[in-house]
Amino acid sequence: MGDALEVFDARAREQSIRYFSGESGGDCTNFGEQSQITEGDLVRSNDEDPFTIIDQLVKAKIGELELTTDWPFIGGAVGYFAYDLGRHVERIPTIADHDISAPDMAVGIYDWALLIDHQEQKAVVAGRNVDAQLAWLKSQKPSERTPFKLSTEWQSNMTQDDYQQRFNSVKEYLSAGDSYQINLAQRHCAEYQGSEWHAFDVLDQHNQAPFSAFIRTEDAAILSISPERFLQLHHRDIETKPIKGTRPRFSNVDKDRLSADELANAPKDQAENLMIVDLLRNDIGRVAKPGSVKVPKLFEIESFPAVHHLVSTVVGELDNQYSATDLLRACFPGGSITGAPKVRAMEIIEELEPHRRSVYCGSIGYISAHGVMDTSITIRTLIATKGKVYAWAGGGIVADSVCDDEYQETYHKLGKILPILDSL
Repeated sequence: MGDALEVFDARAREQSIRYFSGESGGDCTNFGEQSQITEGDLVRSNDEDPFTIIDQLVKAKIGELELTTDWPFIGGAVGYFAYDLGRHVERIPTIADHDISAPDMAVGIYDWALLIDHQEQKAVVAGRNVDAQLAWLKSQKPSERTPFKLSTEWQSNMTQDDYQQRFNSVKEYLSAGDSYQINLAQRHCAEYQGSEWHAFDVLDQHNQAPFSAFIRTEDAAILSISPERFLQLHHRDIETKPIKGTRPRFSNVDKDRLSADELANAPKDQAENLMIVDLLRNDIGRVAKPGSVKVPKLFEIESFPAVHHLVSTVVGELDNQYSATDLLRACFPGGSITGAPKVRAMEIIEELEPHRRSVYCGSIGYISAHGVMDTSITIRTLIATKGKVYAWAGGGIVADSVCDDEYQETYHKLGKILPILDSL
């Protein structure tokens, strides 16, 4: 994903799926628990499981292909799965304000794509009718874009006192035994003008995140500079890499190394990470072959321009009776951004966060018809719609968390986002 799979064009799309759940905010049409499937001028509704619909459309439009290429995508499904799609997987109460008018899932079914491998310095048009598609691509000219510019200052949906009150509520839930880790996030919003692609391009250059992605739909633009893999599937081999534990980067080499060393040896962060590893082992175990789920890497340090992260790796083998979308459903939403146990953590998040998360903490990815899937966790992810851009940051809170540290961590995570967009 990320750099390996960079460009999709609307001409490649055979069908698209938009899924809405529950009460819809703004002027977005309320589809209840339904998916809207668009094929050319034909629009139809479907109340089946949205993950199953993806499987059905890929099989109908592209079919099952053999894994005979090293390229990760040769036709299939590409799009985003918002955090709130989790309401279809689990029963979650409706409390937080739903004020962003975007579907809970927006997926296109593509029969070809342009893929660019930056490491090997080569590109390929993969899929059907590649000669015709390549000729069309060569005929295209760049469109003119107005530079991105914020027109207001960022405004959080929580003051520091608000965050403290919610942090205290989390601690009460933890003490009562309702949960043993809960992810609490705050949201920032600003008004803007100009090209969302310009904003993404600048953020991507500054963050160099391995799971960067840009998606434009009729409802919104999604700008993701995520460092975190959610689920990868290849030859029925499963891999997930949960992130739990963060420290800031420093320009001073010695200070930066000490920051990383502190994270590597922090008992609290290791415990927090281990809780999510156990949760993901359980989620993957629902669809993996018995005995195949393992943890080959635990508590490794991965460094990014703004922060150091503590990352573990969980692997398994998908059982023969299950598909990629079965794996996605079994693990959705990712445990690293909910807490544990997952459902109770999601209920508490719904109660304490003022607004729904929308695409934040969901997933972006592709499911290729030849059995390859790669998806991200959409942290460090913004959504731009109707002249407003939204950015979130959060972190897992456990029994020995300190409020000021957790609050400051959210700004460490936004350190290469909000100031960068301010400077444009």
